[in-house]
Amino acid sequence: MANVAVALKKLPSGFADQVKLVFVTTDPARDSAKTLRSWLDHFDKRFIGLTGTEAAIEAAQVAAGLPPAKKSALANGDYGLGHPSFVLVYTKDNLAHLIYPGGMSQQDWAHDLPQLVREP
Repeated sequence: MANVAVALKKLPSGFADQVKLVFVTTDPARDSAKTLRSWLDHFDKRFIGLTGTEAAIEAAQVAAGLPPAKKSALANGDYGLGHPSFVLVYTKDNLAHLIYPGGMSQQDWAHDLPQLVREP
């Protein structure tokens, strides 16, 4: 999230306003709308956060072709959550054409985002 936010700030005028970043939680039990908003605001106030029921989030993951997040019990009675870290890129035709793995650098995003904005 931080790398995308920094890259958006480096884009030429007008490009950043054409990018909509939507973060979908994998942990709706912990991530209320207020919690997501607060977290996303640390990166960019334009970022959008989505949450829902656990069933709806799992269905969205499966529909996107991603493995669902998996809970694991911790010794203190809490739980950990394992989940994939991908960015699905939707272009103006509302289809996901690219999947980026986690760990993309600011430079990678700054290079690719203008090209993605130009896609038909």
